Amino acid sequence: MLIFLIRRLLQSVLVLLVMSLLVFAGVYAIGNPVDILISPDANQAERARIVAAFGLDQPLWRQYLLFLQNAAGGNLGRSFAFSTPALALILERFPATMELAVSAMLLSVGLGIPLGLLAGLKPRSLAGKTIMTVSVLGFSLPTFWVGLMLIMVFAVKLGWLPSSGRGETVDVLGVPLSFLTWDGLRHLLLPALNLSLFNIALVIRLTRAGAQEALQQDYVRFARAKGLSNGRIIGVHVLKNILIPIVTVLALQFGSLIAFAIVTETVFAWPGMGKLIIDSIRVLDRPVIVAYLMLIVTLFIVINLVVDVLYSLLDPRVRLGDAR
Repeated sequence: MLIFLIRRLLQSVLVLLVMSLLVFAGVYAIGNPVDILISPDANQAERARIVAAFGLDQPLWRQYLLFLQNAAGGNLGRSFAFSTPALALILERFPATMELAVSAMLLSVGLGIPLGLLAGLKPRSLAGKTIMTVSVLGFSLPTFWVGLMLIMVFAVKLGWLPSSGRGETVDVLGVPLSFLTWDGLRHLLLPALNLSLFNIALVIRLTRAGAQEALQQDYVRFARAKGLSNGRIIGVHVLKNILIPIVTVLALQFGSLIAFAIVTETVFAWPGMGKLIIDSIRVLDRPVIVAYLMLIVTLFIVINLVVDVLYSLLDPRVRLGDAR
């Protein structure tokens, strides 16, 4: 276990270095933020002073080395637009995005696994066919269109739920949370549902396929021959053995939920990292863009490591020492 963790940590550091180079070169080679952030009426002396203050007068390779030096101390640069540390600006919005992603993941598990089991246990029933049809829609419909339709139906027509914002929050250890208040829950429901639809459809299909395959295995037939109840067979023998692919996909999708919540946050004006990154791209706020992308890369690396550990817990046949 220790050797495995050390090897994966070294691999993670190498991946971070490579990704930092690609991200930095890609972001800093595009456009000129000075043209957007500086008034057109500014003279050449003012432009030169601001360019030097941003560090843009240095060659790209020197800017990258300075970025690595500062990043080693936890400093990913200062925002051009807000004149504050880019990482602090992102972490200020991080709780809102994390709350949205966790809520979407809980909806995916809470709805996807039971519906997938029902569709797998009763594939020829009307309920099973309906569930699979709805799952196809979950894959097919674009997120922004579904979000607009949810707003149109539940906020505009019915007036049941608010269409934008985060609502009332409660500070827990200095972190604002909206799901602890009724108003916050009402604001959270629509964006969380919109963000979770693809994952719900994915979990339904994974669970259905896994359940149908598990039901044909010898250990399930033996359990039935012993006289075990259907509930115990499904809960202990079937569900436990189909959790490995589901956990793997959900863990990787959780990173995707955080990284690609931009559309949902924009549609519902949710004050998270996605909205911040869109605003930063508009003004070419390079430090914020790079800090955001590096945070996402780090999240995916950590998630992959956690998935490997969970593999060994769910299936004793998996040996972490054999992982590559």
